[in-house]
Amino acid sequence: MSEPPSTDQPPGTLPTISPDLTVEAGQLVERAELYIGAARAPNTVRGYEADWRHFEGWCARHHAPSLPADPRIVALYLTSLIEGTRAGDGHWVERPRRVTTLDRRLSAIRHFHRSAGYELDASAPVLRDTWRGIRRTHGVAPRGKAPTVTEFLRVLLETLPDDASGVRDRALLLVGFAGAFRRSELVAIDHEHCARHRDGIIITIPFSKTDQEGRADEVGLPYGAHPETCPVRALTDWLAVADITTGPVFRPITRHGHIAPTRLTDRGVALVIKRAVSAARDAARARGNAALAEALDPARYAGHSLRAGFITSAAAAGVSESDIMRQSRHKRGDTLRKYIRHATVFRQNAAAKVGL
Repeated sequence: MSEPPSTDQPPGTLPTISPDLTVEAGQLVERAELYIGAARAPNTVRGYEADWRHFEGWCARHHAPSLPADPRIVALYLTSLIEGTRAGDGHWVERPRRVTTLDRRLSAIRHFHRSAGYELDASAPVLRDTWRGIRRTHGVAPRGKAPTVTEFLRVLLETLPDDASGVRDRALLLVGFAGAFRRSELVAIDHEHCARHRDGIIITIPFSKTDQEGRADEVGLPYGAHPETCPVRALTDWLAVADITTGPVFRPITRHGHIAPTRLTDRGVALVIKRAVSAARDAARARGNAALAEALDPARYAGHSLRAGFITSAAAAGVSESDIMRQSRHKRGDTLRKYIRHATVFRQNAAAKVGL
């Protein structure tokens, strides 16, 4: 009788299949490995792999083992990231990184240790205190992008061109804003995900950042009060102009006006927003509106600006937290309240109500 396969395997891996086992068992291993690979979103996997390669390279340069890594080595690595590295002539070899980048790198190191059957001792005093000191010294607040609030969104829409790219960008901006979509969700929308309703359009999101298991969320886009800012009309116009009846809704457009059959990338969403902001800024300068032109700095806006803008605008309009969360699909109220605090910093300000 053949020996059973060894169970002395690192966590996150499957046992080696004995040649005496059936072909079916080998096929099951192959299928199970595919499911293991699908446990995390592709963007997360790519990010972890890039972060791990950086850590491996740093360890190799300093002749230190990366797997398993000594907590003292990881503490030095984090210090090098936050401080940056200069050459002998004073020029940056690697610029200082943000605390949020360090947090992600540390998560990647932990992930690769667990996958290989090791456990990084993050509670070791040298690593724990170094990480705590970095966070206290450099702060942990992320430098978020500026929200595209309703008044700014109207300004962006006014400067869009009257061609196919303008029709697409209007739909992308209004759907992204009204649906509080993440850019990954926005570019993942297919025609098959859009269903007509007497009150607007219902868009089904099969997967999202907070729903990796495909339970699917439904997002309602109601008709707008003004035709020029109505997300339903804008989306309908784009589908008609592009003659889209199946597949990706938002697609690249060449400089010659050709609409590609492929899917727009999430980076493409950021570029659309930055281009619209830049055009609006130029228009504001031409009209002599220096304050608006200064506020419309393309560097401050990106793919997340539409989602942040909706939440900020809804909070400023007095929409309840539960209703905002229903549209934005936030699972935790504390994350949402960061936007709400920004929107209500003057509207709910005690200093404005004490008779100064």
